[in-house]
Amino acid sequence: MGMRLQTKRLIAAAVALSWFLPVCSHAQTSNPPAPPTDDSSGPAVDNGPIVIPKKKTADEPPPPAPEEPVVKNPPELNNFAIRVDTSLVNVDVSVLLDKNKQFVDNLTAKNFVVYEDGVPQAIRDVKITQTPITAVMLLEFAATSYPFIYDMRNSADEFFQQLRPDDYIAVLTYDIRTHILTDFTSDKNTVEDSLNTLTMPSFSETNLFDALYETLDRLTRVEGRKDIILIGSGRDSMSRVNLDQIYAKVKATPNVTIYSIGTGQFARTMAEGEGRMGPISDIDYLQADNQMSSFARMTGGQAFFPLFQGALPDVFKAINQQMRSEYVITYKPTNMALDGTYRRLKVELVDDEGHPLVLMDEKARPLKYSIIARDGYTAKRQVE
Repeated sequence: MGMRLQTKRLIAAAVALSWFLPVCSHAQTSNPPAPPTDDSSGPAVDNGPIVIPKKKTADEPPPPAPEEPVVKNPPELNNFAIRVDTSLVNVDVSVLLDKNKQFVDNLTAKNFVVYEDGVPQAIRDVKITQTPITAVMLLEFAATSYPFIYDMRNSADEFFQQLRPDDYIAVLTYDIRTHILTDFTSDKNTVEDSLNTLTMPSFSETNLFDALYETLDRLTRVEGRKDIILIGSGRDSMSRVNLDQIYAKVKATPNVTIYSIGTGQFARTMAEGEGRMGPISDIDYLQADNQMSSFARMTGGQAFFPLFQGALPDVFKAINQQMRSEYVITYKPTNMALDGTYRRLKVELVDDEGHPLVLMDEKARPLKYSIIARDGYTAKRQVE
């Protein structure tokens, strides 16, 4: 009798346990994640689902497992989605006096007019930025002629001396291929040491197009505004990339400004004066100068071709002033098509009545100035 009673109790316990285990398993796999502990928590990006944190209640037990899929938005929102407007265009603009390259810093939004493909745009905001430099020095280091290397070293040293503690600089050279001397660093000693390694070039090729293409490609992974200090003759000997391809790459790369410094100007002038510069070489170098100027103009930078070393301090003073101080103009384009086309830009300065702006010095004499901005930008595509 005792054995029968004990057997019945064991069977009853096993039946109860068989009912209890599925309930435990369901509770472990179906409970939703714990609510955020901070009411201000949420996703780090602005284009994801909206997270509405629950209010804290003292000693509130966890909610039961939901019978239906959880609705991401509260019921009163009817699952509406918030759309973030990413169609705004930012244009970096510098206004410099022609005489001393001084930055004009007293302009307002009403003084600017932006044309996109000839159509005036409604400007939303204009502000002046003062930022540290994030730049790449791209240097031609090839066994072509010593005066060209001499000019390159002097130009690189002059730019290096004007760096500030919060600037980030990388140093690259090119001949038959591109060489990274130092990655981005704020240590001036590291930059100086990398420049001091440029003693004896190994190759005479000047593959400028390949080097610039690779540099632009690397800079797409760096956030924010970047600059390239391109110092070289501007000649290209045997790049795999042709001129049209590098122009297309320059146009398609956003937030990069190129400043070109032409080397060998004095040596070329002396060779022409002595009759040692033939017509073919002359055309070749003129084409090189034009390419250097185009790279700068297309990105809103400047091109310089200093004849003497004494001009370098003023050249890099102007470059530093432009790189650190710029107007940022924001507008929403009238052409909202996401078609990947190239939109041409033009920036003008006007007075209160819409006439071309006239700048005066303290003696009421007119001052000539230059407006420096990109030639245009490439619109986004649907997939972007």
